[in-house]
Amino acid sequence: MNRFRAFFKNKIVLFCIALVAFMYVNNTSLLAEERTGTPLLLAHRGLAQTFNMEGITNETCTAARIHKPEHPYLENTIPSMEAAVRAGADLIEFDVHPTKDGKFAVFHDWTLDCRTNGKGVTREHTLEELKKLDIGYGYTYDHGKTYPFRGKGVGMMPSLDDVLAHFPHQSFLIHVKSNDPEEGKQLARYLSTLPEKRLEQLTVYGGDQPIEALREELPQLRVMSLATMKRCLLPYIAVGWTGYVPEACARTELHIPEKIAPWLWGWPDKFLNRMDEHDTRTILVAGNGDVSQGFDSVEDLERLPANYTGGIWTNRIDKIAPVFKKQE
Repeated sequence: MNRFRAFFKNKIVLFCIALVAFMYVNNTSLLAEERTGTPLLLAHRGLAQTFNMEGITNETCTAARIHKPEHPYLENTIPSMEAAVRAGADLIEFDVHPTKDGKFAVFHDWTLDCRTNGKGVTREHTLEELKKLDIGYGYTYDHGKTYPFRGKGVGMMPSLDDVLAHFPHQSFLIHVKSNDPEEGKQLARYLSTLPEKRLEQLTVYGGDQPIEALREELPQLRVMSLATMKRCLLPYIAVGWTGYVPEACARTELHIPEKIAPWLWGWPDKFLNRMDEHDTRTILVAGNGDVSQGFDSVEDLERLPANYTGGIWTNRIDKIAPVFKKQE
């Protein structure tokens, strides 16, 4: 009996060793197919003013706590997107709100009071009303002593029509700011009028309900929400060590916080290769993913995995793009 127990125990030990060896070999980037090229650079809100992120909540007026301006651009405007393109952005993120007259305005905040000289809920105004506002009105870096952009943002809030017409070949990530399925349907109706080639350049993300509604109307469009992320990553975390990639990971987008990324099977190179094979875009965001933290300085880039070639979320495309241009 003792010999049998010893034999059985040895078998279990050998099996565990073999399993660990398989998991390592199947997921180590040391044995992954070599990746080449430079990272895909995602410019958050174009080239925007940055701000102190300490203690931020959904109610924080970030325009009232910006850093001292280093450039003249305001987020979600055509000039800010032009600057991002010139700097080297591959993909530009911007926010949209439906307007009272059935259009889409490109603007971040749910309300107008923080950044502009307007009042009330953004989507309760017509596009014509929104275009008359000064979107630089509320920006200050010195607790209200000065307002460096006041008077300089009049008429600069663009519509979705304006952005897509001005950048006919640019890839965009469009952010839906609500969790209303009707907004997803409205955006689907708008996007369905675009050529297939143009739709391939667009990705939409946001609340679970509007994104699900949008996906039902336009299944060919790349989309992302917390729900789509969970459908992909939860089963992948469970069995991805085998190399299996869930069908839910196909043709979507993943925003991976840098503190979570190292725990994904095959991170970085094997994971990226697996997602590439399923036409899924991986974007690495800074920190733990709670706020829109980005890789915004040369020092931040030192935290990236060696020879990283996935996507990078940045609020300062002007600072990090030149680093990669030198490597090309």
